[in-house]
Amino acid sequence: MTTVNPPRAEECHRPPNRIDVKAGWSCNNRCTFCVQGDKRFEYADKTTDEVKAMLDEGRADAEGVVFTGGEVTIRKDLPDLVRHARDLGFTTIQIQTNGRMLAAMPVLERLVEAGVTEVSPALHGPTAAVHDALTRATGSFRQTVKGIRNARKLGLTVVTNSVITLDNYELLPETARLFVALDVSQYQFAFVHALGTAGQNIGKVMPRFSEVESPLKKALDIGAAAHIPCMVEAVPLCFLRGYEHFAAEWYIPPTKIFDATWVIEDYTETRTTEGKAKGDVCRTCARMEVCEGPWREYPQHYGWDEFVAIPVGVT
Repeated sequence: MTTVNPPRAEECHRPPNRIDVKAGWSCNNRCTFCVQGDKRFEYADKTTDEVKAMLDEGRADAEGVVFTGGEVTIRKDLPDLVRHARDLGFTTIQIQTNGRMLAAMPVLERLVEAGVTEVSPALHGPTAAVHDALTRATGSFRQTVKGIRNARKLGLTVVTNSVITLDNYELLPETARLFVALDVSQYQFAFVHALGTAGQNIGKVMPRFSEVESPLKKALDIGAAAHIPCMVEAVPLCFLRGYEHFAAEWYIPPTKIFDATWVIEDYTETRTTEGKAKGDVCRTCARMEVCEGPWREYPQHYGWDEFVAIPVGVT
């Protein structure tokens, strides 16, 4: 069976083994596609000591840590938590964020002083009209863009993330051009995962892969032409013909996730065995062994008719 060779590691930012620390669920956005849904109403935010205990435990498994939520930058104790991670010896300390608080340079400067090495702000469209409608937060586009600019001024690695939805997929090339103009270190497009709020709004937020394929490839071409690493997550390889090397799954490192009241010891295993799905059409595909398939909610909603097995022997 023909397989696809993964891309060279140097082509994209490849993080070390890491832990993902979900410090709480409070957030200053209310995104229409939020995979965390109503956790903010179901679980209390973690205390400072609880987060530090997760860092202490996780250091044995990882060199890198990602602080996330919810929106972790609205926590007043975040610099203290970052400092604790640095003192434990984490070599990569990333803040996964909607980027709004980073518009205030003093906020960002305190985080950098504490030990933050990179930020991953989420920008979901090329204009305020598109982004603010998706985040349901007026002014969020302006703040996030300013936050990205501030981070680049300070020399931080900026790895942006954009969720692909019905409202923005046609504008992926324009979004890519914005990332090039902002001089981000890397950008990623992630196909919407229909859980939480996204699951409640599935018919309003989830496009079809066949519709996304063309604008997505154009958006990846823009990054490649500008020599900015870019990738896409949760799009099966049959919709990335000729673009397989842009699949984010090649790069996702071993990750342990500290979630609400539980711990996911191996996110790769959970993602591939519980999160993703493969249909009968996948069994005869030449990419069967290297493709994770779609999030399982996708075929539950749209079925498998769009999927076409790549013939064995095709490279």
